[in-house]
Amino acid sequence: MNATVEGPDFIALQVRDVEAAAAFFEKHLGLRRAPASPPGAVVFHTEPVPFAVREPLPGVDLDAVERPGLGVALWLRTSDAQELHDRLAADGVRVVAPPTDSPFGRMFSFVGPEGYVLTAHGG
Repeated sequence: MNATVEGPDFIALQVRDVEAAAAFFEKHLGLRRAPASPPGAVVFHTEPVPFAVREPLPGVDLDAVERPGLGVALWLRTSDAQELHDRLAADGVRVVAPPTDSPFGRMFSFVGPEGYVLTAHGG
């Protein structure tokens, strides 16, 4: 039998302060917590792939990296990228790439919890 992979099934950002990171995603992006999360993590109700913030896994030293997630592109789908950009900017969230049109809709990138750069697109 040849095993195959169907695609991403779960995404988690490893962070030093799980509650602060979870609060960022709740306040600024409107994510809602899932009914249950494992210890040391907050899982959000997102589709089609569950998303979480969690304590670092054994052997991960977030203080030893230049920026968490460097080299990984994490895109978040939104109903209106421009409106989300405007709201985040008004809230003082640092935008690192302004809104532009792309094959995936309007998009922009911003700095999330603990320095992760995230891209929002859609609308």
